[in-house]
Amino acid sequence: MDYAATRRVFSVRAKMFSMKYFIVGLGNPGEEYKKTRHNTGFLALEHFRKNMRLPEWVESAKVVGEMSEGEVGEHDVVLVRPHTFMNKSGSSVKKVVKSKATAKRLVVVHDDLDLPVGKIKIVFGRGSGGHRGVDSIVRAVGTKDFVRVRIGVAPATPTGKLKKPKGEKAVLDFIMKDFRKPEMETLKKTFKDTTAALETIVEDGYAGAANRYN
Repeated sequence: MDYAATRRVFSVRAKMFSMKYFIVGLGNPGEEYKKTRHNTGFLALEHFRKNMRLPEWVESAKVVGEMSEGEVGEHDVVLVRPHTFMNKSGSSVKKVVKSKATAKRLVVVHDDLDLPVGKIKIVFGRGSGGHRGVDSIVRAVGTKDFVRVRIGVAPATPTGKLKKPKGEKAVLDFIMKDFRKPEMETLKKTFKDTTAALETIVEDGYAGAANRYN
């Protein structure tokens, strides 16, 4: 038996059923925003890229940002970190996600004030909850039917009650501040969970990941 030939056949068959996923991390460009709560999507996507051993970021004039393209399992993945500001993220995403059908293979990773630090939640087809980056993407791709990995950035009491800032200015001030050291320690585990969840979304689909990580 020609095992090499058999492996090639299986590889070709697997590739026939492979799909391309677009994973976008949201944040703001610039060194001053690097470790802010609003840049959680950037930070999480970088953790995923490194752990999946995907190529280094490449500047892309097409998406006005950075891209990394590779494979996770049998599927192709395109990672995008827009260099537009948060509320214009959709202008980058629409350069690679050009139809509602393609949007079903879009995964957006972002910060979320409705979840405590350390918590993630995977959703599909849900409202933005007022997140301006998500709103921008919904407008750009013409649908909210895509996967989002929401990563908590809100402080909480020891019993788990959220301590969200109140008022637009207080919210903006809060999300634009750096994480505190203890929060960064918590996020190390959170980013491991996010990486595992993203890998599961690509290999097993949204439902499998939601069942496992929500």
